[in-house]
Amino acid sequence: MNAQAWDMLEAAGAAKIEHPGGTLAAHLGRTSDLLAAWGARPALVSAGLCHAFYGTDGFAVALLGLGRRDELVEAIGAEAEALVYFYASCDRGASYSQLADSEGVFVDRFTGTHLRPGLPARRDFAELTAANELDLATVSPDFHARHGSGLHALFARWRPLLSSAARAHCDNVLGAAPTGP
Repeated sequence: MNAQAWDMLEAAGAAKIEHPGGTLAAHLGRTSDLLAAWGARPALVSAGLCHAFYGTDGFAVALLGLGRRDELVEAIGAEAEALVYFYASCDRGASYSQLADSEGVFVDRFTGTHLRPGLPARRDFAELTAANELDLATVSPDFHARHGSGLHALFARWRPLLSSAARAHCDNVLGAAPTGP
């Protein structure tokens, strides 16, 4: 695990911020651990640990302002920080339904920019999202009850973007994906 990133999380008070299943710090650690268990490359594992630094469309608390991105780059590297920004920037309502489509639009909620990310970026985003949401569905029965069926449908659409390990974990936590037409 990245000690510098953990120090930044501690300084930002992540261990004191309530989050489904405990604290934000605990959730971030579990998300990172899950990505590592799935065999994700180090940059994606680091992004999992830091994915909430700039807040998200689903969790408004930002631990670090966008004007301080260079500090996160120093802690986890440019590739991992770019993944964190991309994840945090997602306008979920505008982007989730189109993510599996190579011509789909991804909307940056910070800038309003409309992007058409390539397959590697869409795969990373889907993998990080799956790790994030599956952690919550695993540790919070209430979260699972409220969001499990929607996540099941979302990850079924994103199945081509997810690693085999992520797909298996989705099936285990949310139920097997539908097969056939």
